[in-house]
Amino acid sequence: MRLTSRRPWLRFARRSYPCILQATLVASFHPTQPFLLAKPFRQFFSTRHLHSAPTATEIQMTHDIKTIIHAAIDAVSPVTAVQNHLTTTDGNTLRVGMRDYPVQEYDQILLVAFGKASSAMATAVLDRLEEMEGLPPLSGVVIVKDGHATVPEQERLSARNVRVREASHPVPDQRSVDASNEILQLVQQPNGLTLLITCISGGGSALFCAPSQDLTLDDLQATNTALLQSGWNIHDMNVVRKRLDQGKGGRLAAAAYPGDVLSLILSDVLGDPLDLIASGPTVCDTSQWKDAWKLVQTLPPRSLPPRVERLLQQGVDGLIEDSPSEDHPVFQQCENVLVGNNALAVDAAAKQAETLGYHPIVLGTRFEGEATEVARFLVSMAQHAKEGPNTYSFVTDFPVALILGGETTVSLPPQCTGKGGRNQELALQAAVLLQQLSLRNVVLASVGTDGTDGPTDAAGR
Repeated sequence: MRLTSRRPWLRFARRSYPCILQATLVASFHPTQPFLLAKPFRQFFSTRHLHSAPTATEIQMTHDIKTIIHAAIDAVSPVTAVQNHLTTTDGNTLRVGMRDYPVQEYDQILLVAFGKASSAMATAVLDRLEEMEGLPPLSGVVIVKDGHATVPEQERLSARNVRVREASHPVPDQRSVDASNEILQLVQQPNGLTLLITCISGGGSALFCAPSQDLTLDDLQATNTALLQSGWNIHDMNVVRKRLDQGKGGRLAAAAYPGDVLSLILSDVLGDPLDLIASGPTVCDTSQWKDAWKLVQTLPPRSLPPRVERLLQQGVDGLIEDSPSEDHPVFQQCENVLVGNNALAVDAAAKQAETLGYHPIVLGTRFEGEATEVARFLVSMAQHAKEGPNTYSFVTDFPVALILGGETTVSLPPQCTGKGGRNQELALQAAVLLQQLSLRNVVLASVGTDGTDGPTDAAGR
């Protein structure tokens, strides 16, 4: 079946919430009893009735699940996430947690951002900075996925000498390299005491891309394509990506030394390991060359360009310096702050479900697996829940909302030419199974929060 793009939804998602978590929501109702599941990453939204004439219950369920979805997305919007953590005191001090940054003591402030939420996050930081008195000179660079920066955001940032650069995602292009080099050149310019504020979100690995040593953009593009088709999770992909880039694995923070670094991070990785989100440009690297080499050995022969394999081999042999370790002095002056993650979205979904009269059950926030296999699991859960409380069921109170967070993957054969992403893969597989089982009063929604589902424009019914 061909999936066509519903442009109004796509524009809304990109304009309002271009960021972090992928969610898969499933609601199954036993007559009037709902069952809802959630899973993390991308704001794609679609609902489809499996039968030609939806029941009154299905219509109400569809309305409710949209309300729940919006609550989850609102909870992790970039502006909310940043401004909940970044505050001002005394008219001249930025505060994050227990750490203060007296802005008048700095000779300049640099604002850089990369990821699908970068323009919204940078604008939120700018809002806070403009509350300050005696603000020092400000400049910066924001790298955002094509179409993910609104005109007002671009105008506001440009007016404060913060350049907005669009680039490709999930496979980097020359614009990614050019903009990334702008950032590296900016932070390396000595100009007195500097505060570097970095906004990092999902998609940052591709958008902030500066090839290492003798590698070319073509090498990185081919490597990214191979990794995206591998079925690996984001953790494993970023272990390899760090070895191939001048800014990843703490290298951006090292480039800014001896300046102070404040990184505001929206997580798109299960468990929120800060060294893996956007490949950890301001975080000390916990992986090593040997870890990357071990991973690439699981790929089919000649999956990676020869120069990439040669670089990895040289790293394993100790011929190339690895990423900055935790004892590097830059990390004494670098603060990495997690401002949003999957758990926030799941928690908001549960609270909204309860408000609507459902009994929420959160099954977890670290669910992983192939999208088709997760679909089978969700359908089996729906079928089990519909058997009702008279069996040995985990469902004891109705109506019920089961909520699950995580990240699915899709393994693609080389000859695949389809369009779409993990949410559509999961939703369509589940829809087929639900129809085969003739389960009525079931609504399934597969959702994420960053504006697109997969590396294409297919987003809709």
